[in-house]
Amino acid sequence: MSPRNDDDETRPLLAPRDDSNDIHDVQQKRTPLPAFQLCIVLFLQLAEPLTSQVIYPFAPQLVRDIGITNGDETKVGYYVGLMVRTSLAGLSEDPTDTAQQSIFFFTQALTVLHWSRLSDRVGRKPVILVGLLGLSVSMYCFGLSRTFWGLVLSRSLNGALNGNIGVIKSVVAEMTDSTNIAQAYAYMPLAWSTGSVLGPIIGGSLARPAERFPSVFGNNTFLRAYPYFLPCAIPATFSVLAWVVTLVFLKETNPGPTVLSLSRIFRRPDAETIKREAMLEAAKPSLVVPESERAIPLRGLLTRPVIVAASNYAALSLIDIAIRAIQPVFLSTPIELGGLGLSTPRIGNLLSVYGVCNGVFQVFFFARLHDYLGSKMTHTVGIASALPTLATFPLLSYLARRQGLSTLVMSVALLQVLLSIGLSFSYGAVFIYISAAAPNRASLGATNGLCQLSVSLMRTIGPAAANSLFSLSMRNGVFGEWMVYYALAAMVGAALWVAAQLPPRPWVIKT
Repeated sequence: MSPRNDDDETRPLLAPRDDSNDIHDVQQKRTPLPAFQLCIVLFLQLAEPLTSQVIYPFAPQLVRDIGITNGDETKVGYYVGLMVRTSLAGLSEDPTDTAQQSIFFFTQALTVLHWSRLSDRVGRKPVILVGLLGLSVSMYCFGLSRTFWGLVLSRSLNGALNGNIGVIKSVVAEMTDSTNIAQAYAYMPLAWSTGSVLGPIIGGSLARPAERFPSVFGNNTFLRAYPYFLPCAIPATFSVLAWVVTLVFLKETNPGPTVLSLSRIFRRPDAETIKREAMLEAAKPSLVVPESERAIPLRGLLTRPVIVAASNYAALSLIDIAIRAIQPVFLSTPIELGGLGLSTPRIGNLLSVYGVCNGVFQVFFFARLHDYLGSKMTHTVGIASALPTLATFPLLSYLARRQGLSTLVMSVALLQVLLSIGLSFSYGAVFIYISAAAPNRASLGATNGLCQLSVSLMRTIGPAAANSLFSLSMRNGVFGEWMVYYALAAMVGAALWVAAQLPPRPWVIKT
C-alpha cells in the first residue's frame, strides 16, 4: 500500500464504494445505517449526559451548603468550576458537549489515551463496560459526599475510569462509511439532548427532597443527611442498566488481536475442526500483517492531519466548556452582582429547553447543513455562533438591573440558550475530520484518544479559568464586570483562525 500523502487535503473521508470521489456528491447512494446497533450506542451514551447534567442545576447551591466559600458569594463560581461537570454536545462529546468539571478532565487526561489505545487491542466493548461502571460508582459516591474534597475524589474516580468519550467515536466511525457518517453523527446528539433535558429536571426537582416534598420524604433521615443523593442515584442506576444492555446486545466493532486470541482459547472445537485448522496453518506462507491492520506507534500519530483535527477539537471544546461553565453561575448570581438570580428549578427548566431544541436541530438539520456547506464551513459557522451567544450575557445583566426578571429579560435568556446550539453543529463536523485523520483503521482508537487528550487538557483549565474570571469580573466595577466576555470573544477569534487550517474536505482514511 502506497504511503499516505498528507499534503493532499482535498480528498474525501473514506474511499467511496463506487467511482465517485466527492463526499458531497448528492448522487452517491447512502449506505443504510445499522439501526439497532446505533440505537444501542445512543442508549449507553445517555448515561454520560445524565450523570453530568443532573448536577448542573444544584451545583451552586451545593457549594454554598458545604460551606467551602464561607459565605462569600463571589467564590461560588470558582468552586463550581472545579467541581461541576456537564455534558459535551452531540457526542458532547454533545456534540453538545457542555461544561464539565476541571478535576474530572484532569484525571481523564491522564488515562483517556490509555483507554483508547487499549480498545484498539482488546476491542471497544470491554473498555465501554469499564467506563459505564466508573460512571455508576462515581455518581453514588458523589451523592454520599458531604465535603468538597469528597466531591472532588468522586469526580476524579469518574475521570480515571471512564474513557468512553473517545471509544464511542471509534465505534461510530467503524459502523459507518463516507456516505452515512454525517447522518450517524446527526443522531448522536439525541442521547446528549435527552440527557440535557432529563438531567436538569432530575437535579432541579429532586435535590433536597426532604425540604421540597416533606409529605413524602420529610421523615427520611437518610435523605435529610444526604440531600443530593436521590438525584445522583437515578443516573447512577441507569448506568448499571446501560452496562447490562451493552454486555448483552452491543456488537464488537473492533475484535482486536487479544479478543480473537481469547475466543480461540475458550471455544472448544471438535477434532475435525482442529485438524482442518492445523492443515490451513501449515499451508499458509509466511504472512506480513498489512499496514492497515498495524497499530501505529504513538509518535507516528503526530501527523499534520491529526494535529490540525486535534487542535480544532480542543479549541471548540475550550470555548464551549467556558460558556457552559459560567452560564449556570451567571443565572444563579444575584441581579445586583451581575446575574439573574434564578432559582435552581428555573435554571433546570431553562437548560432543559436547550436539550430539547438541540436534539431537534441536530437530527433534522445537521446532515442537511453538512451536505450543503461541507465539513469545514459547518464547523466554522458553529464556532462563529459563539460571538452572539456571548453578547447576550452583558445584555441580560444590563436589562435585569433595570427591569428585574421581566418578560424581555426571560426572552433574551431563552434566546441565549437557542444561540448556543450553534456550537453543537461544530462537533459533528470536527468528529468527521478526526475519524479521517487516523493513519489507518487499526489506529482509529488511538487517534480519538490523542484528540480526546488535548480536549481533556482544555477542559481541565476551562471551567475553573472561566468561572474564576467571572468571579474576578464581579469585583471590578462596570467595565471589569464584562472582562470575562471580552476574554472569551478573543478565544473565539483564535478558534476561527485554527478552523481556517482545516482542508476543504476531510482526508482519506486508509482501509
